[in-house]
Amino acid sequence: MFIPFFENYPWELHVKEKNLFLVPAAVLSAALIICAVIMALTWRANRKADQTITVTGSAKKEITSDFGILRGTLSSRAATAEASYNELNRQKPVLIQYLASKGFPENKITFFTVSSYPVYETGPNGAQTGRILDYNYSQRIEISSSDVQKIREISLEVSSLIQKGVSFMVEMPEYHYTKLAGLKIQIQAEAAKDAVNRAEKIAEATSRSLGPIKTARMGVLQITPKYSNMVSDYGVNDLSSIDKEITAVISASFQLE
Repeated sequence: MFIPFFENYPWELHVKEKNLFLVPAAVLSAALIICAVIMALTWRANRKADQTITVTGSAKKEITSDFGILRGTLSSRAATAEASYNELNRQKPVLIQYLASKGFPENKITFFTVSSYPVYETGPNGAQTGRILDYNYSQRIEISSSDVQKIREISLEVSSLIQKGVSFMVEMPEYHYTKLAGLKIQIQAEAAKDAVNRAEKIAEATSRSLGPIKTARMGVLQITPKYSNMVSDYGVNDLSSIDKEITAVISASFQLE
């Protein structure tokens, strides 16, 4: 009797072997899916972490100088060294009397060393001939006060002593603000607060929330005359004006969430 081939085929064994092959394939498929999910979540997390916003905050404050310094040079010139020196000493009491009338007695005036040099004749070719024409004697003086308006007043008036035979060359006064150390901390904090406010507004406009700060860099302080637009990479420290403005700038980066 003829028995077909398929009746003798070990179907049960074949099914078992097929199932053995299906198990690793299912595990592998599941592993691939899990890896894909992990990679997607990691990429999403990294992308989110890389989303930052960088803003610049600033703060400005008006200040008034509270300490002034005025310097100048008293000078004389005469045919002999002795005559020039005597002329310098003649002028000095006149200058001292003027400063005393403005509230600066002699003990409040700083006198620097007297200096001198000969003035040589210059020939037609522009070279010195070696012959001394005159002798120049000079002495630098300095006064300082917390009354900056008084310093300003003297700086404008003292040159009028030429009418009394006093040759005094006044320098530009310096106006300082002595409480700068404490003010620096305050204005830098205000600049940082401004940076946070700007970042929050931008994040809000993009339907995001502001995360932690990542980096911050404080710029140099700019102390400029009032209403000035002076700026320098190294900072400005104006000493020429009584009324000033101090500006602080900070650049900060924040994470967006």
